[in-house]
Amino acid sequence: MSPMTAARISPPADHPRPGLRERKKTRTREAIRAAAYALVEEQGYDATTIDRIADRAEVSPSTVLRYFPTKEDIVLTDEYGPVLVEELRARPRDEAWTDSVRHVLLAAARAGVEDDIAAARLRTRLLVDVPAVRSRMRESMSVTGRLLCEAIAGRTGRDPDGLELRVHAMSLVAGLMETSLYWAQNGHRDDFPALLDRALTVLEHGLGAAEKS
Repeated sequence: MSPMTAARISPPADHPRPGLRERKKTRTREAIRAAAYALVEEQGYDATTIDRIADRAEVSPSTVLRYFPTKEDIVLTDEYGPVLVEELRARPRDEAWTDSVRHVLLAAARAGVEDDIAAARLRTRLLVDVPAVRSRMRESMSVTGRLLCEAIAGRTGRDPDGLELRVHAMSLVAGLMETSLYWAQNGHRDDFPALLDRALTVLEHGLGAAEKS
């Protein structure tokens, strides 16, 4: 997806450090993903098979598929949704919820590009070039949209299944995806967080706000 998919927002300080087993799992996931990225850059997406990824990562193909059900899942980091929601819930309760959403989304966008700009560009390029990646991202973003519904409902007291809240949350994730596509289609020339800030302004205030800026 967008650079957001790679964002590693720091967990709250009071969270316990992951145990050895979880750290090993994280290292394995990162090794598989790094192998996939390198192979895609070297030989293209279609030629990058699960077997080749497994060989490069020095794990079995079954291990790859245990961590990532499809090849598309490897290039689309899926851990950020729950972290994003956790960060949103941790924002000050007296902060306007719309400001909280904007802050968390922009922080994640900045973290995504700062963490590994090359990987962020590769992912968004694949979003544009590979229909299967784009389709899988839409599935993943629908899950993130539901998580946002729950988090925003917790801040506003609204029904998480209410039409208005569902439309708003899904408009946010659709805006993220379209911003990612725009960034890639325009050669990654612009600053991604700045583009996302523009998109969020449109979602919050309509096209008229963009015309005035």
